[in-house]
Amino acid sequence: MADAFTLLRPLIHGLLPPEAAHALGLWALGRGLLSASAIVRLPALEVTAFGLAFASPIGLAAGFDKNALVIDALLDQGFGFVEAGTVTPLPQPGNPRPRIFRLSCDEAVINRLGFNNDGLEAFLKHFRQRDHSKGIAGINIGKNKEGSPIADYVTGLQAVYPYADYITVNISSPNTPGLRDLQARDTLRQLLKMVRHVREECAQTHGKNVPLLLKVAPDLNGQEKEDVAEAALAYGINGLIISNTTVSRPEYVKSRHAREQGGLSGRPLFALSTQALKDFYQLTGGRIPLVGVGGIGSAEDAYAKIRAGATLVQLYTALVYQGFGVAREIQEGLAELLKRDGFSHVQQAVGVDCCG
Repeated sequence: MADAFTLLRPLIHGLLPPEAAHALGLWALGRGLLSASAIVRLPALEVTAFGLAFASPIGLAAGFDKNALVIDALLDQGFGFVEAGTVTPLPQPGNPRPRIFRLSCDEAVINRLGFNNDGLEAFLKHFRQRDHSKGIAGINIGKNKEGSPIADYVTGLQAVYPYADYITVNISSPNTPGLRDLQARDTLRQLLKMVRHVREECAQTHGKNVPLLLKVAPDLNGQEKEDVAEAALAYGINGLIISNTTVSRPEYVKSRHAREQGGLSGRPLFALSTQALKDFYQLTGGRIPLVGVGGIGSAEDAYAKIRAGATLVQLYTALVYQGFGVAREIQEGLAELLKRDGFSHVQQAVGVDCCG
């Protein structure tokens, strides 16, 4: 049965600009107006990655719940995990509006939000209230538009470490000036060296090891991918998220907003991000888990990411076009696809299309 959001979507898209519709979704979730998904636990989809046990590999990417307002409600919609943020040390308004654009005929979105969020203090006030029994919640940290990038990541890491199930260092949004420059070899190594040092200090202080992930862009060239993979392995990064939005514009994207500045997500990102995923799986030799993101809207899409090397996957733009029931539908479909191909467990399928 379609959920209320799906039934109302044509009206919402017709009457509300994207950012207002997003705010409405958060409001409805926060007030319990969207019924919880009828989740069926499927043993074939249970995944262990970077020391954490996930009920399923289907997660919600960062960006939807920037201020950790509705983590429990999102987990109730059937996601195996939720990544909140991106959060920066200080509050910031982000870029001027309009800054989100629906590309409906392409099942895509362009955003140039610019890490708009309420800052660490407000974020953690909300995040600490979550119900840990509902599932895994990660925190995506970024830098403020002004100031020292490394200092901001250190501040963010120290602040969220006691509370996060895992932490993602986001150096790949195209909407914060200079952010993607942190993916360059020498700068990245300097950042990861400091992050490793701070994480070791936090682990001693808090008596636990919180996994650290790195989120990278799909637009890296071959040498840049090699540099990122080498640095991630050298500095003990526990996982890579492949990928963020793209600044490229495939020629077949025809929506009237196609040339808006910002990061493109959704269906047109699928091929580029999946190829990047395969590249990183081969470059890392499967030694660290990868999270596949970009253009997932169906069980077949999620399965392709897994076969390309993803241990976990995340979606976001699919919510805009399919509603919150998409997580449950993908999980059920993925279980059928695994069974069809003779896999008894999802981790048996990871990277099978990268062999040979």
